Amino acid sequence: MLLFTALTEQLKVFDVTSARGTMRQTSLHLLLLLSSLLCCTTNQASLTVSPSSSQMFEGQFVSLSCEEDDSSAGWTLRRNTSRETSVECGTDWGKSAGSFCNITDIVPMDSGVYWCESREGATSSSIKITVIGGSVILQSPVLPVMEGDNVTLHCKTKTSNLPADFHKDGSLIRTEPTGHMTIHHVSKSDEGLYKCNISSHGESPSSWITVTGKPTTSPPVSVATSPINVALPPASAPLQLVVRLVCHLVVFCPYFISTLLMVSLYRHRSTGNNLPVSMVMTTPTQAEQGFNDDYDDVITSVTTEHHF
Repeated sequence: MLLFTALTEQLKVFDVTSARGTMRQTSLHLLLLLSSLLCCTTNQASLTVSPSSSQMFEGQFVSLSCEEDDSSAGWTLRRNTSRETSVECGTDWGKSAGSFCNITDIVPMDSGVYWCESREGATSSSIKITVIGGSVILQSPVLPVMEGDNVTLHCKTKTSNLPADFHKDGSLIRTEPTGHMTIHHVSKSDEGLYKCNISSHGESPSSWITVTGKPTTSPPVSVATSPINVALPPASAPLQLVVRLVCHLVVFCPYFISTLLMVSLYRHRSTGNNLPVSMVMTTPTQAEQGFNDDYDDVITSVTTEHHF
């Protein structure tokens, strides 16, 4: 919506400047707008972590990666911790290997927020990782959970899975003898702060679970004159929708801007060909032409008669 608002405002500037004949300023404005639109339509990347958990045991091997749509964007992995800000992988933490960043022995000081960032400054969704030196962790999703999906929480120790108590927002939910709990068809009411406890081993830190609503979709559109049904993209792939929208904008913008430039050039040429009022010649009508011919005949007749 902001994109089309900007184009509309630029069209207003275009009309005013065309009327005044300042084509150079109009073209410059349009080119700047096109450049800004192309810069803003950068392909996105998503951050993944293995093992997929927001809590880690101290000493674990952790691998993070930027799954990118376009390798030319140059995505790198950065983090914020209690002792550093926006530090790139491979400087004083982790080992960079292509789009991966590996941490061999993760420690509590590695706790923080991680994200992917491109050369143009675009960023992916961030994830929070907590590293503990205790004996119990709650293995929960690191990314937001889609409404309607199933989510399984694991209460783990370094040795084996034991019966565990699961808590949400400080209240006991239930006790699971297998050490893991599944929430079926999650909704916004399941969003909150979760932790678990194992007797004789201790309690895990708390982790926040975010639930996002599913985007609404319309039924497939049928074309009356054709037997082919055009189905809308699936609702389970919001990232694909964003990528498709960006691709359409990248293709649409150059054609739109070039059309504006051509119309502007046409208006400028039409304005330049208009002659001043003092130089406009009018073609006499047939009546006027006939009147002039009769007048000439009368003058000739009078002159001839006088000489006689």
